[in-house]
Amino acid sequence: MKDFSLWLKLAAVFQLITFVIHALTFFIKPAPTNDTETQIFDLMRNYKFDFGGGFYRSMGDLTTGLSVCFCLVCLLGGLMNWYLLRKGVGSDVMSGIININLVVFAACFVDMCIFTFLPPIILTALILIFLILARISISSLNGNP
Repeated sequence: MKDFSLWLKLAAVFQLITFVIHALTFFIKPAPTNDTETQIFDLMRNYKFDFGGGFYRSMGDLTTGLSVCFCLVCLLGGLMNWYLLRKGVGSDVMSGIININLVVFAACFVDMCIFTFLPPIILTALILIFLILARISISSLNGNP
């Protein structure tokens, strides 16, 4: 388990896979199956809250905004990790980058567990597991506990 780059590559791959899968959901429009769902869909899409300062947003707008942010975080993490690995950045810098990734994706994982459903929870958990393995590997490489 001395080679952290394998684990970090796997984390980057799963960050990019998560980005692609989540981005595809923006093109899928679920259809309501009964009157209650039709009413909920209509309210989510059309009822606008007054957030002050001229901002009127629906709950659907807020959900889309958060989903885009999740996509972008995964894309940024995956591309940054892949780029730094390709450039052969030293293990001391990579250790810091992995630590930053761990903080962000651990918080993301907790958020997913509380507010979402199984597919994003599983994908985020896999990212976090590979990042933890990369951190353990780089610590043993650097001789740190």
